[in-house]
Amino acid sequence: MRRWRALIVLGTAQFLMVLDTSVMNVSISQLVEDFDTEVTTVQAVITLYALVMAAFMIIGGRLGDILGRRRLFFLGLIVYGTGSALTALAPTVWVLALGWSVVEGIGAAMVLPAMAALVAESYRGPDRAVAYGVIGGLAGAGIAVGPLLGGWVTTYLTWRLVFAGEVVVVAAVLCCRRLITDSPRSGHRPRLDGVGAVLSAAGLGLGVLGVLQSSTWGWVAPRNPPFTVLGFAPTLFVVGAGVAVLSLFVHWERRRDARGADPLVHLPLLGRPALRSGLLTLLSQNLILLGLFFVIPLYLQVVQGFDAFQTGLRLLPVSVAMLAASLLASSLGRAVGPRRMVRLALATLAVAVVWLLATIDPVIDDAQFAGAMALVGVGTGLLASQLGNVVQSSAGEEERSEVGGLQFTAQNLGSALGTALIGSILLGALAHAFTTQVDDDPRLSEAARTQTGVALESGISFVTTDQVRAAAADAGLPPPEVDAVADSYASAQLDGLKAAILATGGVTLASLLVTPNLPAGRRSGTGARGTTSAPAPSPGPTR
Repeated sequence: MRRWRALIVLGTAQFLMVLDTSVMNVSISQLVEDFDTEVTTVQAVITLYALVMAAFMIIGGRLGDILGRRRLFFLGLIVYGTGSALTALAPTVWVLALGWSVVEGIGAAMVLPAMAALVAESYRGPDRAVAYGVIGGLAGAGIAVGPLLGGWVTTYLTWRLVFAGEVVVVAAVLCCRRLITDSPRSGHRPRLDGVGAVLSAAGLGLGVLGVLQSSTWGWVAPRNPPFTVLGFAPTLFVVGAGVAVLSLFVHWERRRDARGADPLVHLPLLGRPALRSGLLTLLSQNLILLGLFFVIPLYLQVVQGFDAFQTGLRLLPVSVAMLAASLLASSLGRAVGPRRMVRLALATLAVAVVWLLATIDPVIDDAQFAGAMALVGVGTGLLASQLGNVVQSSAGEEERSEVGGLQFTAQNLGSALGTALIGSILLGALAHAFTTQVDDDPRLSEAARTQTGVALESGISFVTTDQVRAAAADAGLPPPEVDAVADSYASAQLDGLKAAILATGGVTLASLLVTPNLPAGRRSGTGARGTTSAPAPSPGPTR
């Protein structure tokens, strides 16, 4: 066990960072009550956390090269622990936003790229594949265990205990700092590209903001935006502004590289086929997983009426299966190669999506649902066991932190896209199905159809049928028509859920298109071929 002590420390940090978001998501209603605020305010706090993570991840990766990965890892943990303490004691929602969204978000952006690099430095050959399998499994376990832990603590104690516990865990990890070693850096120590840092943070922040707010603002037709642009929703304009700023960032980085100055990111890194495919597959993995974890809790809590703890219990098979599959697949991947393992994982996820679609019924079949969720865990575990090693093995020793920043930027972008795109598809399908159901229901009068259409034009939310029933009654509809509207909405809920889950299946199949450049065969040698010992070629003149 001695050689795995460093992995225990690094894996604990990975688990902690992922656990945080899933805990906060199941505590929304309690946060609204405790801070006497609105759901939209708490959702804005959660959105801000994702923005900070996405905006500063590349910068965090570069700081690892400047300050040293080990030093940045533990410094980031101190920042993260400070944010957790502030969150646990937050007297207002704005202090919560400062502690959780900003301070913890910056701490995570410092820790995660350094953690990815330190795993690669601490282990070689087969051990590195196992280590990244464990790290990937723990990431998925954190996503799945979060609702269970957060639901239980929020329901029976207080959500503040979760963040107080994080402070204790951070302190324990800091006490084990001697177990983590860092290779001494030789040669040129880079400087931080300030202009590049501002451009990357602004571009990524705007892009992620637009995507995350799409379900609230609407993509084209305005739904509930703070402003409109020429009568359109601001979403595409905000995303377009982010793309424009990122284009300036790319131009600036190429200019610095050509002059021999230190860029924030060596863009030639993205020209490596294995690295590029690994990053795109990581983005797809998080898009699929977070998309499902947006949809499934809605099915369990809104349709089935389960509380946060009951929901967490039904998500537990994902966590267990993902951790087990990632551990077992680490060894298998060395025999068959990452490309085949990733394709097997995507095929497994496609089958899981089909099985999951069959379980979306008014009355849940717990055994079938648990089997489908376990298969989701197997598929994501197989993916997680390969991708971290593929990405880091595509880099030389001095490029680890920089590639770690790209790695977690891809993962955060995938998470944002999963929540936003799948959420938009869910609401769009719900509105379409509800409109169709209302139009085709002979129990409804023309006046009732008109009232329902007017209500839909003002926006639609995924709420319980009891809330729809109450709204219909308040609108003055007679009891038979109230029942008809509620029945139509209940049917539309299932149609919307199935459409959103089917969309994740489409993303799963489309992800196969980015796998040809993944390493094939046994992994024993260099970066682009999936090997772990030889450094990858230098991406630029400053190396």
